[in-house]
Amino acid sequence: MSKPLVLMDQDGGVDDYLATVLLMTMDHIQPLGIVVTPADCYIQPAVNATRKILDLIGCSHIPVAESTVRGINPFPPLYRRDAFIVDHLPILNQNDTIQTPLLTETGQEFIVRSLQTADQPVTLMVTGPLTTVATALNLAPDIAAKIEQIVWMGGAIHVPGNVEKSLEPGQDGSAEWNAYWDPLAVHQIWQTQIPIVLCPLDLTNTVPVTSEFVYKLGKQRHHPISDLAGQCYALVIPQDYYFWDVLATTYLAHPEFFTWQDWETTVIPQGSSQGRIQVEAGGKRIRVLDTVDKTEYYSYLLHQWAR
Repeated sequence: MSKPLVLMDQDGGVDDYLATVLLMTMDHIQPLGIVVTPADCYIQPAVNATRKILDLIGCSHIPVAESTVRGINPFPPLYRRDAFIVDHLPILNQNDTIQTPLLTETGQEFIVRSLQTADQPVTLMVTGPLTTVATALNLAPDIAAKIEQIVWMGGAIHVPGNVEKSLEPGQDGSAEWNAYWDPLAVHQIWQTQIPIVLCPLDLTNTVPVTSEFVYKLGKQRHHPISDLAGQCYALVIPQDYYFWDVLATTYLAHPEFFTWQDWETTVIPQGSSQGRIQVEAGGKRIRVLDTVDKTEYYSYLLHQWAR
């Protein structure tokens, strides 16, 4: 039996890089490639860091493609600068050249080609905005039939969003950033029949990156993945930092760690609540992850990154 095919679309945040690493440790799946969307990052250091990470962990055969989409509501520069820091980590700069290929086609074109040529349906693991996927669907609507599901870290269902009103005047604080970056793209995806598995702030808010966890990574830093993860998390530990993208990606390997509910939902595309995903009868039915076994989850990460 062939392995499930997964194509990742990430947007260059610290947790995106580590979600990419985690995906590469999953022996039961076949990764088709990594698309980097220019959202929570500056794109050139984000692409470079992604390629260097794949080199580090022995996955230089996995292609990387740079998306050229743009969002409606850019991430604050303070958030995006982490891409420069990660790209300069010593562990990623031990070699003079990068082996992992950067494709000449755009990320959205790579999604189209990957889906059209795949011999079975493909799961899209999206840890940034949905804009690149939406753009790919505009280029080739037929690819919708080849998407098994979209597993997406995004949205806030029953909790406030993380778009701060002080940073984004005129917004009511109900939206999550990956949805807020391009609410029209989220609304577009919600009009399709593509199955959605959502890892929202409701769940991620309950799973923090703790000092205890980072110290445990330090104990196994002779493993390059643990060393990289520990350095990345040390960068963000002064903040209130949560397992967003890494948690969502874990679903691919261990859905049994999670509980979920199916909700009928709609997306607000414009106005002060743009990007808000709300429960509404008659809306798109999606799977929303609502709890995770944290003991199993933390243990799984430590195990996977000791490789």
